Amino acid sequence: MNTRSMIFTLYGDYIRHYGNKIWIGSLIKLLREFGHNDQAVRAAISRMNKQGWVQSEKQGNKSYYFLTERGLKRMEEAAQRIFKLQPEKWDGQWRILMYTIPEEIRNVRDELRKELVWSGFGTLSNSCWISPNNLDKQVYDLIDKYDIKQYVDFFIARYDGPNEDQRIIGKSWDLQEINDRYAEFISEYSQKFIIDKNKIEKGEMTDAQCFVERTKLVHEYRKFLFVDPGLPEELLPDKWLGAHAASLFSDYYKVLAKPASQFFEEVYQEGNEMTNKDQSYNMFDHPLILD
Repeated sequence: MNTRSMIFTLYGDYIRHYGNKIWIGSLIKLLREFGHNDQAVRAAISRMNKQGWVQSEKQGNKSYYFLTERGLKRMEEAAQRIFKLQPEKWDGQWRILMYTIPEEIRNVRDELRKELVWSGFGTLSNSCWISPNNLDKQVYDLIDKYDIKQYVDFFIARYDGPNEDQRIIGKSWDLQEINDRYAEFISEYSQKFIIDKNKIEKGEMTDAQCFVERTKLVHEYRKFLFVDPGLPEELLPDKWLGAHAASLFSDYYKVLAKPASQFFEEVYQEGNEMTNKDQSYNMFDHPLILD
């Protein structure tokens, strides 16, 4: 897990609930638990500063870092896209986006593809992207963002055969590969969950260890946002493991939540203002936990 990626995870899961700001000394101490050294943390946060994700401010001889508007927007986008793991009931219609983007703005085309995958679209054929989910707003936001109105066409339509809707799914996504990844997650984390739950109950696991394991758990499970399109239940294959993985994540997260938060606060209160904590924040809740 690279340092920059871990910093984003810590902002998303902890720091944003504590005024969205942290002293670099506290950040270094937290990341030391994952084996990241001082130099790596300073280099990563400096790079994020130059890229416009975070901004720094001085208070005396201490440097503090907080997410910029761009950084906060990315966090909000991630939160909105979590719906992929809890899709609405299917309305029976397909959203189809087709484009012909010229070679001279190839970088726009490449960025658009990444955004479409991230949003849950699959490729039915070259330059033809499809989703059974209501992604109308996301599509028009992307058209505006990249100023590509003249190069795209967007359709909402029903599939009229000659085959079943599931054939469209098979052509557009490799669900077996995604299910295999869920199986790997379940295999690894179901064992870790049982072991860590027993350790916590016996007082054999420190708050710092719980903090590390909770952060790793979220970091790994969040990767499914990039690969699982969040298809409606009607279109999923038999023995789909997404719900099992979600249940495991929820149970494991809740076992680790309290000691992990205690360790974070223990580190955070040295050099930061605890009064910045959002009083409505519930450590046992998480946007990735499905109701």
